[in-house]
Amino acid sequence: MRMSLLLCCVLLFAVTLRSPAGDVSYFRHDHGVAGHDRERLPADLSKESSLRWRTLLLPGHSSPCIVGDALYLTTFDSESDQLATVALDRETGERRWMQVAPTTRIEPYHSAGSPASCTVACDGRRVYVFFGSVGLLCYDLSGRLLWRHQMGPFQDEFGACSSPVIAGDRILLVQDHDVGSFLTALDSATGITIWAISREGFTRSYSTPILIDDNRTVVVAGSLRLTAYDVRTGKTKWWVDGLSRIVDPTPVYSNNHIYIATKSAGGDQSNRISMEPWDEALARYDSSDDELVAKTELPEGPVLKRFFRIDLNQDGKLNESEWQKHARVFEHAQNVAISVSTDGHGDVTNSHVEWICRRGLPTVPSCVVYRDVLYMVRNSGIVTSLDARTGKLHKRGRARGPGNYYASLTAGDGKVYLASEGGVVTVLEAGPDWSILASHDFGERIMATPKILDGRIYLRTETAVYCFAKR
Repeated sequence: MRMSLLLCCVLLFAVTLRSPAGDVSYFRHDHGVAGHDRERLPADLSKESSLRWRTLLLPGHSSPCIVGDALYLTTFDSESDQLATVALDRETGERRWMQVAPTTRIEPYHSAGSPASCTVACDGRRVYVFFGSVGLLCYDLSGRLLWRHQMGPFQDEFGACSSPVIAGDRILLVQDHDVGSFLTALDSATGITIWAISREGFTRSYSTPILIDDNRTVVVAGSLRLTAYDVRTGKTKWWVDGLSRIVDPTPVYSNNHIYIATKSAGGDQSNRISMEPWDEALARYDSSDDELVAKTELPEGPVLKRFFRIDLNQDGKLNESEWQKHARVFEHAQNVAISVSTDGHGDVTNSHVEWICRRGLPTVPSCVVYRDVLYMVRNSGIVTSLDARTGKLHKRGRARGPGNYYASLTAGDGKVYLASEGGVVTVLEAGPDWSILASHDFGERIMATPKILDGRIYLRTETAVYCFAKR
């Protein structure tokens, strides 16, 4: 009897952690490629025949979330300080509903960012929206608020960017900030916390987690470390050390391997940021002899520039603990692209990292692995392709969109799509020796990652949402 009960519980857990793929959508749940070879996709987005519809929309950096016949996005009206969730008709682009978030204050955010950066998640029954200023909101498909789980604002002058992830009947959310970093699982029907774990020791990062092992494992890329957790309990399964000090990109999962490419200032051996030992810092900067280093005592440099995040108790002075914590971060940070096999336990840094690459790395955009080739784009539009199995360099070249890149790469139908902040979308012919098929300058800022689904490309700019398809 006991064995039968145990078997039923195991089967129930397996069911509750799985959902039909077509009924679930959240940021990069398809790793940028899943199923996109089934339909033909347009290469030249400048052709009028490719455009199905265009809908004007308030600014925001969240990517399209599509489930069924609806498309969900978030917006921010800077004039009224209004955050909102918007549902559009997937076929026509017409607005179905808009719900304004119950905001009392807007969190600080990066000058290039937005408080409407986190992508919506939907499981076909409910819509889950995260704003760092508000917490997690849950709506039904008609836009009626079902529950709210209060969180934030957080101690982070760049705001919150990691998006919610759906694992069956659970909503997973990681928030890594200057203090109080955590990973939590909430009941999707009620918003009640199932478990929450502290990520003490992690500093700010903005990567969205990914799910592997049939939704049994959630993998989080954070400051200095990639960590896998048990979705059921939150317990750590394995980890890899050696990432950048701030991680923006989301990992990619392909062929039982995880790929992450990440870069942050000061993490290269040739241009490393460092902090002197505490005793030397006191001797050099502590002019008041109070055994602390005040902001007013520091000269121009990397510590003063990052004083807010290092001053964990926000008293305007750095103590020994604060100094040493961030000195360690600077010391151990590594700008890398890595491939990790996922069958390990514990510390797998020296046993399961298949290869490491240190050139051509992105700061914000997630890479994409497509037909055994890894593609990544760095600022200025430098595109690098690597053999996903070996890490060997295939090709390095320049996209037609110069400037910064924030949108993650997507691929399908033998094509790779990348969008610059300036609004230029470059389409590559996929392959180790890739080439440029076409490009189009929208003349509108692009920060959101395009969404590919059922032979259509849904692209968000700063002023509108576009739907393209190949005739």
